[in-house]
Amino acid sequence: MDASHSLKIENTPVTLRELALAKVRQAIISGYFKAGDRLVERSLCDELGVSRTVVREVIRYLEAEGLIENLPKKGPIVAILTWDVAEQIYDIRMLLESEAAKDCAKIATSSDKKNLHKRLLRIAKASHDHDDIERVEASQAFYEALFSIAKHHIAWEIVQRLNSRIGRLRALTLRSPERQVAGFERMSRIYEAIEENNAEQAKEAVKQHLSEAATLAKTILTAEEK
Repeated sequence: MDASHSLKIENTPVTLRELALAKVRQAIISGYFKAGDRLVERSLCDELGVSRTVVREVIRYLEAEGLIENLPKKGPIVAILTWDVAEQIYDIRMLLESEAAKDCAKIATSSDKKNLHKRLLRIAKASHDHDDIERVEASQAFYEALFSIAKHHIAWEIVQRLNSRIGRLRALTLRSPERQVAGFERMSRIYEAIEENNAEQAKEAVKQHLSEAATLAKTILTAEEK
């Protein structure tokens, strides 16, 4: 674990459970806690500065999100992300995101485009700052707006259930030196197609983005499985 990464929670009006949940989720997505790492309640209590009750609630919540597994005789560990699981996630994303982008491009108004552009700039800043967690969160915010504009509300509910694992995959591929086209550039192409109300181009831009990300993820994850 990176000693410079602090999980300590500062005073804030948000509940301790919500803060602890966000901290541990970010720690897993960023790789501070690595796949297969044991999550010891006492250690988490000390690092987070919260009670064992809060830690147990966080573990249960992240287990439901698929970020943690509870193994017999071993306890909670960071879930091992396999290519088999990742491939299914990319297949779902390919179907839902490409259709949402297409419909978004068809009906996006000037106001919608301004909203999307604002979120795109947030991704740009995070990319410039090399802030992987912010890039993941900014990308989620971009897609949330895209699905909302497209009126694909049920599809977004499905994506939301996968968002923690999607975030983990995003962080994984963002760090890869083999990435052929920067994530921000790919997202820019999606935005540009929507700005032009070009539905087919928006759909294709999503497919290109996800195809490249999936190929990278496959290379990384299959190498780790050997």
